[in-house]
Amino acid sequence: MSNSYNDSEQPAVVNPNEYYVPEASGWPILGAIALFLIALGAGATVGDLLAGQGPWILLTGVGLLLLMLIGWFRDVITESMGGLYSTQMDRSFRQGMSWFIFSEVMFFGAFFGALFYLRMIAVPWLGGASNNAMTNMVLWPDFIADWPLVLTPDGTETQAMGPIGLPLYNTIILLTSSITLHVAHLALENNQRRRLSLFLLVTVLLGGVFVYLQAVEYIHAYHELNLRLESGVYGNTFFMLTGFHGVHVTLGAILLFIVWCRVLKGHFTPKHHFAFQAGAWYWHFVDVVWLCLFVFVYIL
Repeated sequence: MSNSYNDSEQPAVVNPNEYYVPEASGWPILGAIALFLIALGAGATVGDLLAGQGPWILLTGVGLLLLMLIGWFRDVITESMGGLYSTQMDRSFRQGMSWFIFSEVMFFGAFFGALFYLRMIAVPWLGGASNNAMTNMVLWPDFIADWPLVLTPDGTETQAMGPIGLPLYNTIILLTSSITLHVAHLALENNQRRRLSLFLLVTVLLGGVFVYLQAVEYIHAYHELNLRLESGVYGNTFFMLTGFHGVHVTLGAILLFIVWCRVLKGHFTPKHHFAFQAGAWYWHFVDVVWLCLFVFVYIL
């Protein structure tokens, strides 16, 4: 593998003030259909609805989503390498990615808000806090208002997932992946091709290990801790927060894998590599979210 960038693979220079308007695309519609099928299939699988067809609907949605990603990325890469993107377009991409990450902050902020509401208001209220003493005395006299709520008012009993073990290993893995991604970014800016491809690949592999260990953690939770999605509000918040984060890690790993493939093709230069930066922004955001999860879900 060459250690220098292949100029023939770089996009042509365009007028910095030009703004390319792409043709109408069906990929957003396909993506919307895929997300709908994923939501429908996941709900039907968890709720055992639609005559047991939930898993097939879910897999169909995932397949369509992957098809959409492949097709859309292919079109964007073709446009970029065809010299259709200008400096103005680059600014638009950066603004778009910034707003997208902001929307993701709000997304996880809603789930963290629900977690804090349960811990600080709802559970103490059920235990008779404030002016609600009759709830504990009349409705659930044996209810213990403690978090994590391992014994719900209806008698569901489970065990909490502690921070030691797989959660700690995954924390170390994600922190390490942020370091390897930063090293790859520095290598890109310094025109070090082999170092870039190596550390970017390591980052993708670490993301894959994280997702695998999270699956092992879920199996352990279901079979040994009786910690399930239906295990009261603790099970709900645990799987919603960690599950959605796992989906984001998976998507981030896919993005970085595509960037790695483009690196092998020589598509980036030290001055022009927004696709790499967008993937890096997203990955570092996912890492920060996990640190918050590790503290508020596993430790506190």
